[in-house]
Amino acid sequence: MSDHTEQVFNKPKVELHVHLDGAIRVRTILDVAKRRGIRLPADTVEEMTQKIILTKPATLTEFIGKFAEYMHVIAGDREAIKRIAYEFVEDKAKEGVIYVEVRYSPHFLANTQVDPIPWNQNEGDLSPDEVVQLVNEGLSKGERAFNIKARSILCCMRHMPSWSMDVVELCKKYQHEGVVAIDLAGDESLDCNTQPGHRKAYEEAERCGIHRTVHAGEVGPSSVVKEAVDVLKAERIGHGYRTLEDQALYKKLLAQNMHFEVCPISSKLTGACDPDFTKHPVITFRKDRANYSLNTDDPLILNSTLQLDYRTVQKYMGFTEEEFTRVNINSAQSCFLPENEKMELLHKLYEAYGMVQNTAF
Repeated sequence: MSDHTEQVFNKPKVELHVHLDGAIRVRTILDVAKRRGIRLPADTVEEMTQKIILTKPATLTEFIGKFAEYMHVIAGDREAIKRIAYEFVEDKAKEGVIYVEVRYSPHFLANTQVDPIPWNQNEGDLSPDEVVQLVNEGLSKGERAFNIKARSILCCMRHMPSWSMDVVELCKKYQHEGVVAIDLAGDESLDCNTQPGHRKAYEEAERCGIHRTVHAGEVGPSSVVKEAVDVLKAERIGHGYRTLEDQALYKKLLAQNMHFEVCPISSKLTGACDPDFTKHPVITFRKDRANYSLNTDDPLILNSTLQLDYRTVQKYMGFTEEEFTRVNINSAQSCFLPENEKMELLHKLYEAYGMVQNTAF
């Protein structure tokens, strides 16, 4: 991990874009591999970390390839899935996060009722449905232990439209047990005209009142953002940096107060943005007072923390305490909690930021 000497914005925070399977402790990967008798290319935390992390800007494809280094260890294992969810909450609490929405693909952690079975696993008896139950249990146990609120978002994968209706059905089934939204992740070159499974799933999500976010305009063109908003009826955009290439679209989304889930460190290492942070799109978002959040995305692979993202935008992009406050309030306002819980979260932030004159409602 990067050094944590200088704390920036040492106040309660909200995080909306982080992948559970990209936020696993290396020690846990080694422990589970040992218990399951799975051979790994390294047997110390330091060596295994070097196998997994990206140290310089790469392509999104290379970035996604990193998951194959360890996902076969965790997938299909009930104890491991519950453990990574619990430890995730503990790690976020330590970072000062009081509300987090964590996302994952249930299919990528299953080994039955999923076609194809991921990560070269043999068929087992862990279905996507049970994966969601296990993550819910782990998050819920973590919430009680560490006094933070954690909710989840289930991801469809662009290259697997056949999984998408399953995903929306799981969102419906578990919407009162911690699942707050649906997401679409993966290769942005696969559009929804050629992959109608995603469109149908999102139509069903909208019909049932399931919240919707979409990875778009990370490495794909602004047209992917347009499709996310117009076709998939996204309420938030994951990343969205390329929106700036279509000024008419950007102005429209600004006017609509569309929320962008920005991940600074990630956007450099995935090759999504210019590696020179002083040219980052979030500087434009900040100047235009856009609605956006600051997030880690995949801290395991990026070898990063939320604190590092905050320090980076402060150091290279002119972020101030005032902007961090605004960003976290926007994040809370754009989160997918029910209205009464959202108000409660906002009130906690206002209090922590010294913005409440009269605490009586």
